[in-house]
Amino acid sequence: MSQSEVRILDLPALRVASVTAFCESPEIEAWKKLKAWASAKGLLDKPGYRLFGFDNPPPSTGSPNRGYEFWITVSPEVQPESEVKIKDFPGGRYAVLHVNVGDPWQDIPPAWEKLVKWAEESSYHIASHQCLEEHFVPSDNERDFELDLYLPIA
Repeated sequence: MSQSEVRILDLPALRVASVTAFCESPEIEAWKKLKAWASAKGLLDKPGYRLFGFDNPPPSTGSPNRGYEFWITVSPEVQPESEVKIKDFPGGRYAVLHVNVGDPWQDIPPAWEKLVKWAEESSYHIASHQCLEEHFVPSDNERDFELDLYLPIA
């Protein structure tokens, strides 16, 4: 992977609304929950919001179920309710790779592997803050969407 494919970004601190799902397709379920809540609040109609997600909890051997947490950036007046939690994320430095996803199982894991390999061969070190996937116009199905993969670095 070339240096030009990877961007180094300092993600600022973010205030986010968070939802989680734990099942065989947690990304879809978490997105449906977040979309329903955010749509009802008019948040998806406002320019400038950002969507992030990550495995939570990560997959475990022998279980078809896994977790995924979805975030949407929100303003200070947005409050938690029922399944929606509000979190303050401190931000951090990231190596970022853009991925066009046709088939998540074929496209996302190899892209993460490439990004990790790039970091291991670079002058950066993989850090311990949260890995993220920034979603651009998420889909209600599992195909044809775009992500930026955020690998924490120092």
